[in-house]
Amino acid sequence: MLLRAQGVKVAFFDVDGVLTDGGLYMSGDGEQIKRFNTLDGHGLKLLQQAGITPAVITGRDSPALRARLRALGITHAHFGTEDKRPAAEITLQALGLDWSEAAAMGDDWPDLAVMRRVAISCAPVNAHVEVRAQAHFITQASGGQGAAREFCDLLLVASGSYARLLHACAQ
Repeated sequence: MLLRAQGVKVAFFDVDGVLTDGGLYMSGDGEQIKRFNTLDGHGLKLLQQAGITPAVITGRDSPALRARLRALGITHAHFGTEDKRPAAEITLQALGLDWSEAAAMGDDWPDLAVMRRVAISCAPVNAHVEVRAQAHFITQASGGQGAAREFCDLLLVASGSYARLLHACAQ
């Protein structure tokens, strides 16, 4: 698994079911409310410190999601995108990378077009069965419950940055 993840420079993440638990929380006014896990958020920040660009491709859009991505410093994001492969290709082109330098984490069918092309793909344990069957790595945690952090940690170990970043945090 670590060999597959070596050389990854960008990691694509879905939102609903990956960075959140997949539930759609709606206020009486129809506003979407999202719950994010701080372990996942810290993992995304650590990727950036390791020189791996986190990118988000999601079929939905909400002010809560945009605020969370701003807080995490994630600048590569595509919202309201059901066809995720072209969105990923735009990000790869902008970063001057190709599929062999990319990783992806998704939980449902719309994520498969990206997951099938990257060097290493990941699914939360509660992802759809077809997505789990295609993933190289399946997390122990469910989406929105630290699953993204597990994948981030794997990418950090493969990049050789995990121990350095852990040591820096423990100082």
